[in-house]
Amino acid sequence: MRAAAPPKPREMGTSPGCGPLIPPLSDTARPLRQQIFERVRAAGQTARASLARDLAVSPASVTTLTSELIEAGLLEEIATPREADSGRGRPAVALGVRAGAHLVAGIKLSDREHTAVVVDFAGNRLAGEAIPRQPGPMTLPELLDAADALLTRVCASAGIARDALTAVGLGVPGFVDAASGTVHWSPVITERHLPLVPHLTDHLGLPVHVDNDANLVTLAELWFGAGRTLSDFAVVTIEHGLGMGFVLNHRLYRGARGIGMELGHTKVQMDGALCRCGQRGCLEAYVADYALVREAQTALNLPNRDTLAVGALLESLYDHAKAGNAAARSIFHRAGRYLALGLANVVNLFDPGLIILSGDRMRYDYLYAQETLSEMGAMMLDTGRPAPRIEIHAWGDLLWAHGAAALALQEVTEAALDAARAVP
Repeated sequence: MRAAAPPKPREMGTSPGCGPLIPPLSDTARPLRQQIFERVRAAGQTARASLARDLAVSPASVTTLTSELIEAGLLEEIATPREADSGRGRPAVALGVRAGAHLVAGIKLSDREHTAVVVDFAGNRLAGEAIPRQPGPMTLPELLDAADALLTRVCASAGIARDALTAVGLGVPGFVDAASGTVHWSPVITERHLPLVPHLTDHLGLPVHVDNDANLVTLAELWFGAGRTLSDFAVVTIEHGLGMGFVLNHRLYRGARGIGMELGHTKVQMDGALCRCGQRGCLEAYVADYALVREAQTALNLPNRDTLAVGALLESLYDHAKAGNAAARSIFHRAGRYLALGLANVVNLFDPGLIILSGDRMRYDYLYAQETLSEMGAMMLDTGRPAPRIEIHAWGDLLWAHGAAALALQEVTEAALDAARAVP
């Protein structure tokens, strides 16, 4: 018996526009030019009159600033049909992002598969690629070569030259300081405290921005998915490890040193199981792939993981559980209880409006079984209010690369708007 399929999600990025859908007048600290541009991109296309009304500014101010953005090549006018159009008179004109103004790539490097996408300035995906690899950490030269090969391949799929890209976003699992571009630890990299951004920038010949992969899944939801309309939500990723990203007031929260929200490395057992980070008792060490495999090899006398792929071991364990094997069921039940504990702590700490469970392990229904969610509710503070909504998203491997592309788009947009502002 195969793993049960989760509830079928909608296609990511099928709604018009991209980026956070921030309510009017809720974020007035940013420059008006930036607010205008972001509202146009989030809407897909919109009229000047709508911008003036939503932002409570004069039509003249909107006209002036949108003209500057058009002159800078960031926006363009789009003719739209009028209702009951008779063919007479001038067509209505809306504003949209000039999609070809910038192209970016997003790359996710993992211990089992590398993925990449190319996205235009309006957030449309032009191409996507995935390359499987053998598990295990990479040296810096191996990582640089992998990123280089994948970038060449996805650009060829998009039909563009690499120098047509403005920037690249890249994600890896582990402890990543996005501001400095330093990877302090990653299970896919042999070095620690690695200043990855300058190495990648020199090797690829393009500006590169790096972040933790769970943060990038969260950015994908914020820019293209269910988080676009939410001010606060959490994403918990469960694959080869366990990660978390958190959005606070429509912005990704990283912490004072850039490496916050490491839910997988919160401690749930003093002197407990060994985590791949080197410490003991981490939540990840009871929920992630390698935790289940460790338990399965002992309880079911399964083959050594060196002779059978982790995925095959997990499938075998799941088959045993569905067939009624009590030991296999107890392994999944224990992991579900630890996950419920972690989710309850997230709710008690942050009170998010939505928790999204994402990643390849969403195929295993124990992670979102009613029993698991009930245990989460029992461990939450008893306030008389219902638990936050939980959604299951299994978008596929390109999701991570989409988030990396969103990171690049975010950085490119800031730079482009700053340049437009500097023009006299």
